Amino acid sequence: MVNIEIDGIDYEVEEGLALIQACEEAGIDIPRFCYHEKLSVAGNCRMCLVDVEDSRGLSPKPVASCAVQVSEGIKIYTKTERVKNAREGVMEFLLINHPLDCPICDQGGECDLQDQAMAFGHGESRFFDDKRAVENKGMGPFIKTEMTRCIHCTRCVRFSSEVSGNHEIGSIGRGNDMEITTYLNSSVESELSGNVIDLCPVGALTSRPYAFSARPWELKKTETIDVMDALGSNIRIDSKGLKVMRVLPRLNEEINEEWITDKTRFFWDGLSSQRIDNPYKRVGKKLVKTTWDDAIDLAKKNLISSKPEEIAAISGDLVPIESVYSLKKLLKGIKVKNYDCRQDGSKISGPRERWLFNSTISGIDESDGCLLIGTNPRKEAPLLNSRILRQSRNLSYPLGLIGAKCDLTYDYKLLGEDPKIVREILEGKNSFCDKLKLSKKPMMIIGQGALTGVKGSEFLDLCIELAYKFNFISNEWNGFNVLHTAASRAGAMSIDFIPEEDGKNTEEIINGCKAGLIKTIFLLGADELQLSDLDNCYVIYQGHHGDKGANNADLILPSAAFSEQNGLYMNTEGRVQESVRSVFPVGEAKEDWEIIRLISEALNLNSDFQTHEGLRNKIYKEYPNLNPFDDFQKNNPPEKKDNNDISGHKFSEAITNYWFTNSIARASANLSERNDYIQKRDN
Repeated sequence: MVNIEIDGIDYEVEEGLALIQACEEAGIDIPRFCYHEKLSVAGNCRMCLVDVEDSRGLSPKPVASCAVQVSEGIKIYTKTERVKNAREGVMEFLLINHPLDCPICDQGGECDLQDQAMAFGHGESRFFDDKRAVENKGMGPFIKTEMTRCIHCTRCVRFSSEVSGNHEIGSIGRGNDMEITTYLNSSVESELSGNVIDLCPVGALTSRPYAFSARPWELKKTETIDVMDALGSNIRIDSKGLKVMRVLPRLNEEINEEWITDKTRFFWDGLSSQRIDNPYKRVGKKLVKTTWDDAIDLAKKNLISSKPEEIAAISGDLVPIESVYSLKKLLKGIKVKNYDCRQDGSKISGPRERWLFNSTISGIDESDGCLLIGTNPRKEAPLLNSRILRQSRNLSYPLGLIGAKCDLTYDYKLLGEDPKIVREILEGKNSFCDKLKLSKKPMMIIGQGALTGVKGSEFLDLCIELAYKFNFISNEWNGFNVLHTAASRAGAMSIDFIPEEDGKNTEEIINGCKAGLIKTIFLLGADELQLSDLDNCYVIYQGHHGDKGANNADLILPSAAFSEQNGLYMNTEGRVQESVRSVFPVGEAKEDWEIIRLISEALNLNSDFQTHEGLRNKIYKEYPNLNPFDDFQKNNPPEKKDNNDISGHKFSEAITNYWFTNSIARASANLSERNDYIQKRDN
């Protein structure tokens, strides 16, 4: 710690802080355009000028507070006349070429340049020459460019190289001819590219899908969480009336920091496309509208007419914990044992420490090595991949991959695609062993693609054994991690929505439907299954989009999307968070738990709850660790097992198309346009 003085008041701050950071801790607002807490220091804009006095006296001119560190006894002056005049001069220069686009600029109302011109500007312009004009750049379907507005803060350039790792945006030219552009005028292809829209302090980079649709003061803002992957990124949904208009990130240092993926940012138009807004029943080969009373009665008749062993249920990837819990209670009420939440056929089971990201997402920053097994984190969790990228810049950080070769935006050692390589490392027969032995806090990340197939459970046991062999698990560190791809998977696993001892799993349920052994199947938002030719099975689908599940259904019960109901979700590290309703359900759609309660009452089952609050209280009582308001607790290390014969085991690809991983994403025109661009480029 060092003692400093800011505007005549003494402070004690951490050594190594920049002056601008010290002023922030003291509650003093320092204007800036190029400085950003998560990016390297550039010192381009000079807006953060302050006066500094040290043992040598007052600095000859104001200094950039972002580029100077604190030192013992330093004095900082932020409100002197010289500082005021310097900032006004800088603002004048920044506005020399900036066009007067505020009335038609999407950044209007939330523009840093507007705010700081009002607070720190001169109030009038003394420059009357012609303004510079810059040609717009084609950055793809997500980013709209007006490069004449650019003030060359280079935030987007630094983000491209330091956070997304793609090095797609850079600067060309010098002085008055300098321009920000993509290399070779190509589109930005990173899965995190939309974050440059938030980073841009002016209106040079804005959202193309959102362009000219609303002003910020017209929007209702709802703080909630994302369900496009299993990280549970904190987001803000902005809505206007009954329509979601845009999605923005919220700061959460433990999970997503202040970034979100492009799929999260631009999926919103899928919430109003291809929606199911009425109950439907199949008459002949067609689906026709029906009433809720008729739909509930049909569900009741089919559940009653089938024996318990002839009924099955599968939950999807976007449903909240309350919905899965309600369905499980209904199934147990009619003595059904065939239910599963693992649509992809993953063989995870047992205590939660066997199938969670135990080191936590933020724990990546503590690790000193990483072994990726059967995963492509760039597709499965781009924000998690960005954290690994940040750690990989340490030259002593060993990175190995067992699985298919892929572009992860950082260098790694490809160990091979055969799962047996894990046994080779365990037996010390692989060269990567030497690097692991030198690591004190290495982490292992196992993807869902490594855990499917008949030997998925045995392979997981083998990985646990490997974790104990090296330092993945120690008294001070738990680096054994399973990476999920579905937002609802960890929550459903936590309430044991997996087959009972003599129940059928997903694969056995589907085979049973085709063979006629399963007479009735209940799909709770399950849209990732390959269902066809199920003439002998009655399919009840409860969901919100006309996707794969609805196409094969005999009865459709319209439910609310995640943005239309309150719900609990557990992310891949075991952190429970609440998704908050931002708009109301469309048409006659009802919330998931309410539909299941109506079916339970029709079956004369005691649901024990009549309200959503009552349902949550039951969940908290039965599963105390699912209360989102309790402190997050890290998991204990998993137990070792001897059963680890993996002969014949193979890896699969958990995500084949990043942009189409769920029903909402597949309904999004924004994401379809991005996917089409990639396919045209590859062809």
